[in-house]
Amino acid sequence: MNMSNQRLRTIYSISLLLLDALMVAVAFVLAYQVRAQIDWPEPLAINVPLTAYTGLLVVQVISVIAALFFYRLYYIPRAVSRVDQFYYVFAAVSIGTLVAVAVSTFLFKNDRVILDYPRAMIVYAWILAIILLLLGRLVHQLLRTALRNRGWGKDRMIVVGTGDMAQAVVQRILRSPYLGYELLGVVNGAKNDTEIGGVPVLGTPEDLPTLIEEMALDEVIIAMPEKGHRETVRVISYCERGRVTIKIFPDVFQFVTSQASIDELGGLPLLSVRDYTLRGYLLIFKRLMDFLGSAVGLVLLSPLMLLIAIAIKLESPGPVFFVQERMGLDAKPFRMIKFRSMRRDAERDGPGWTTDNDPRQTKLGTFIRKIEADELPNLINVLLGEMSLVGPRPEQAHYVEQFRETVPRYMDRHQEKGGMTGWAQVNGLRGDTSIAERTKYDLWYMENWSILLDIKIVLRTLWQIVERKSRKEPLPEPLQEIRPSDTPSATSQD
Repeated sequence: MNMSNQRLRTIYSISLLLLDALMVAVAFVLAYQVRAQIDWPEPLAINVPLTAYTGLLVVQVISVIAALFFYRLYYIPRAVSRVDQFYYVFAAVSIGTLVAVAVSTFLFKNDRVILDYPRAMIVYAWILAIILLLLGRLVHQLLRTALRNRGWGKDRMIVVGTGDMAQAVVQRILRSPYLGYELLGVVNGAKNDTEIGGVPVLGTPEDLPTLIEEMALDEVIIAMPEKGHRETVRVISYCERGRVTIKIFPDVFQFVTSQASIDELGGLPLLSVRDYTLRGYLLIFKRLMDFLGSAVGLVLLSPLMLLIAIAIKLESPGPVFFVQERMGLDAKPFRMIKFRSMRRDAERDGPGWTTDNDPRQTKLGTFIRKIEADELPNLINVLLGEMSLVGPRPEQAHYVEQFRETVPRYMDRHQEKGGMTGWAQVNGLRGDTSIAERTKYDLWYMENWSILLDIKIVLRTLWQIVERKSRKEPLPEPLQEIRPSDTPSATSQD
């Protein structure tokens, strides 16, 4: 690995640790000040100076930092989920605070100060530590991103592969500069290729030892699942001569079984490759979250929905709502409700798949689709139990019949309710994008479901609506292998 990058990562980790320690200490001091100013739950019996709490402060800082270490929050990832960040910081501060109180009680049990340690101050220190740690880490992340954009700490890497997966990896790297990669080229076994996805071909796998040394590579991504394990092992052997990180894009079996586990059948070991999480009592939790979320959403958003309905009526003749039959749980049809975003005569020339800048859209329709307000009536479907807040986006019946013939495991999506948003959508696969890629993300969601994941997807959806760019990024060519536009047409307003 490039030594300058390694040093920079070390600096990032150390500086983050020091910043966290500072934030916890500041939170403790602020908690002392707040408790001194607020007589809750009762006035302080005696006014203990802050210096008397020095030992408690040190224990608090050490305990929280140790908890953050336990949650591996000093490993600097390339991309950070804000929801995961909040969850782990919340958990670490909570555990650290409890440990600090317990340890302090033991260490200072003969000290009069511990008897006067206000419980409200513990609560203030806990809340303030969570807030300040999140703010400090956000600033640290923004600083790291700014340095990467200036070329600091970027990992020099190449991709090994020849097929669609290699092209998909290349395009994803090119479209995600925040990941901090400097893509130098592709290693390709084909003789006639000079570039892949706009990136130059540097040679064949046999050239890897020379390329790693001469180009001072930090990372090699092997994306050739179609070649099989034997060829992958051979490529890895070429990389072992240099100090370089090796990552492998999984084959189809590994991709759809992201959490394989070992079971047994009377002592005979079995590999469990599919075990859907959404079953039993967990379905009750998900339905409860859907019911409460849709009910609250309909109440809070009813003024906005009324304004949109009035605006649709005033702008163009036709109904306010667009109602269309979709395939839901167990491939059973239901009538999905949306705000109408197209002209009443949109199907004058026959049905067709909705695309960006579709000329059939009204001006208001273009706007509400951009902010996804056209899907607010889906909350009615969720309230009725026909849809979920989070899940695979439901499609029309004739599309389902078409995709089940061309997309592996497509029908598995219908083992769960369709959702207003989903894991595929928050990862950029919405609208006129590859059905095959969407299906992979939908299957991953179904096999890795949790309440936290649903909350993360909802929050990411809301955040993306807020920060959505005015123009859509182009779709990578490898992800265009299956499009409804290439097949018999039908209307979709998704």
